[in-house]
Amino acid sequence: MKQFELVDTPIDPQKYSEFVLHPAAGAVTVFTGHVREWTHGVRTLYLSYEAYIPMAEKKLAEIGEEMEEKWPGVRVAMAHRIGELKISDIAVVIAVSSPHRKAAYEANEYAIERIKEVVPIWKKEIWEDGEEWIGAQKKYPEKGSR
Repeated sequence: MKQFELVDTPIDPQKYSEFVLHPAAGAVTVFTGHVREWTHGVRTLYLSYEAYIPMAEKKLAEIGEEMEEKWPGVRVAMAHRIGELKISDIAVVIAVSSPHRKAAYEANEYAIERIKEVVPIWKKEIWEDGEEWIGAQKKYPEKGSR
């Protein structure tokens, strides 16, 4: 396991949690993002993720560096899955340890927002009645439409 990685197999959050755990850590937060079945009233069958892997892993590491600068003492491990994911599969995991819980929570939330902003990962949503690539530049449509 690398500290910042893209994987094409199911994600085990425990190993990322263990990666960041150390004696000075008073808190460990683990965020997992899952494939949901319904978005704005539209049923998703599955998702397909693609990425420019070398750049995506580099960007994940850069986010980790940003976090360490903003919250001294944090340790971070992140993974994003690529390929086809079914409903309830884990798409992303972010594990953060810190001496104190507030920094761990804040850093974890920061990480998912930055991933969505800068990491070259693309998601294709496959619905009952169609499909669409969703990119960082697009916003989810209003409820009841795509």
